[in-house]
Amino acid sequence: MKTELSLGQLFLDASLLVQLIMLALIIASLYSWTIIFFKVKLFKRVRQYTDAFEERFWSGKDLMSLFNESKAQKDPTGIDNIFTSGFREFARMHKQGTLNDMQWDAIQRSMRVNLNRELDTMEDNLSVLATIGSTSPYVGLFGTVWGIMSSFTALGSMQHATLALVAPGIAEALFATAMGLFAAIPAVVAYNRFSNEVVKISNRYENFVDEFVSILMHHAASKTEEKQEGTAT
Repeated sequence: MKTELSLGQLFLDASLLVQLIMLALIIASLYSWTIIFFKVKLFKRVRQYTDAFEERFWSGKDLMSLFNESKAQKDPTGIDNIFTSGFREFARMHKQGTLNDMQWDAIQRSMRVNLNRELDTMEDNLSVLATIGSTSPYVGLFGTVWGIMSSFTALGSMQHATLALVAPGIAEALFATAMGLFAAIPAVVAYNRFSNEVVKISNRYENFVDEFVSILMHHAASKTEEKQEGTAT
């Protein structure tokens, strides 16, 4: 004997509380997929911008030209914001003369503020994915336990109990656990992937800040030497 499994019928036959739990899991799943969709687009955009900027930066282009290009962008993001904030601070302080250690720290701090702001944007809503991934199985399990309890309670009032009577109620209850896993698994996978992406991009940003400060120090030292040679002649 072949019995077709209808997910819609399982939902309709479930008790009100189990139906509410299923609806909550469906909403959580849709919300997590919305976050996943936007995060995939965001990280793809960040990687493309970072690759393009690093290619321009290490091509030997003049820093002022690079600064003007980054500043002229309509929607600068990521490494462009870090670069423009650092170079703007450097240009402002360098006009006052030779930079001391406190001024170099201020330049680096300015870049790190923007770096942390960019990381906050990338990490936004990741905690939601983590929450959905960790709690959805338990929410579904609660629905399952409640459904099974209801089935056995109803079974206890019958004189002749058979598997055919209790099986539909158990199937409806187990459906809640399946929905909990359906909501949790993509959220967990996406959270782990996006967290790894944040770490990789953070390392690239951190390396750039250190390298850029070294370049600025070398640039400032060269300008100082040129002024000294000009004064001597």
